[in-house]
Amino acid sequence: MKKKPKILIVKSKYNSPEGLYISACNELERRKINFETNVRTIFCNGAFEIPVTIARNINKFDGFIALGIIMKGETPNFTLISQAITNGLMDISISYKKPIGNAILTCLNNKQAEARNTKGKEAVSAVLNVLNAIKN
Repeated sequence: MKKKPKILIVKSKYNSPEGLYISACNELERRKINFETNVRTIFCNGAFEIPVTIARNINKFDGFIALGIIMKGETPNFTLISQAITNGLMDISISYKKPIGNAILTCLNNKQAEARNTKGKEAVSAVLNVLNAIKN
């Protein structure tokens, strides 16, 4: 029997990314990844804390799912935060050669975020595909 990968889901508390979390969990269940033994979830205050949370846990897991929603406000903070997070996740992934599924949405409003809830599922698929490619 093939060993199932250990996956860490890191989820922001801001802007209610529950739909992303549900779609990610459903995909992990569909792929028969056992939640009791192979999946852990850590919650962060905001999406900005997700890269450091992953970095602190990098040696404990095979792959990572980053879940969050960043809403555009009245300041340029949206662009700066989004780019910093994306760059941080990519740097960690390349440095440690571990896949990170990025389902941190950048949205203008709640309607856009709700329409993109399946991005959690897509992040899981991306991570598991990379892990399977590494195995084979």
